[in-house]
Amino acid sequence: MPPSDTSPPPLDPRSGGAPLWLQIRDQLATEIAEGRWGPGERLPSEHALAERFGVNRHTLRRAVGDLAEAGMVHVRRGAGAMVTEGRIDYRIGGRQRFSANIAAIGRAHGRRLLGLETVRASRAEALALELAEGELVHAVESLSEADGAPVIHSRMTFPARLAALPEALRTGSGVTAALAACGVQDYRRAWTRMTAGRPGALIARHLQMPEGGVALLAESMNRAEDGRPVEYALSWFCTDRMSVLTGDEAPPEGL
Repeated sequence: MPPSDTSPPPLDPRSGGAPLWLQIRDQLATEIAEGRWGPGERLPSEHALAERFGVNRHTLRRAVGDLAEAGMVHVRRGAGAMVTEGRIDYRIGGRQRFSANIAAIGRAHGRRLLGLETVRASRAEALALELAEGELVHAVESLSEADGAPVIHSRMTFPARLAALPEALRTGSGVTAALAACGVQDYRRAWTRMTAGRPGALIARHLQMPEGGVALLAESMNRAEDGRPVEYALSWFCTDRMSVLTGDEAPPEGL
């Protein structure tokens, strides 16, 4: 039987020992690895953990924050810290959609709209969308989540001729439904280019990953059935929580 939350904290406050927050982090990490809290379960409240380890909340938050940076838990304001489900295999293909991808593996999916504006296309956006440089595009910043944990930060740009798209996205439609509202009933991935890099402080914060950490950047373009480009995207994948999968089959279970 696992010890109760009021069991004596295995901490060494001596000055020569590891910092208390690090000892707490290691203890919680061990308990998560041993299955004390399973995937999707919440850790005890901040107050309960601070009492258990005999520390203040600032020390406790630092320990839990380090677990979040390592991808072992994700923290949501008002909901506490939840054990992550482990790394997700995210399939990239011609017609793969985020919501369908995540639903297919039994996870809850969500997308938060972080920003939406109509601006002049950059050189890269104009090239990808086959527009004249400086033409107007709808620029969308979003954060995709799996089981409440952020996994992909995207900047997507769409030709301004898709006039109904901004309002559709503001009212909660996903990209597929928003494009359908503009008369684009189907689209497929024309190309994807993937590189590794550091996303920068703001995107790292959105993805709840350590500043300076490495993520996977996918640059892509989608075409409608008529052959015209409809979306150019730069998407950062948090590789602590998500792997990118290609091909027609899934790896063997347990691999």
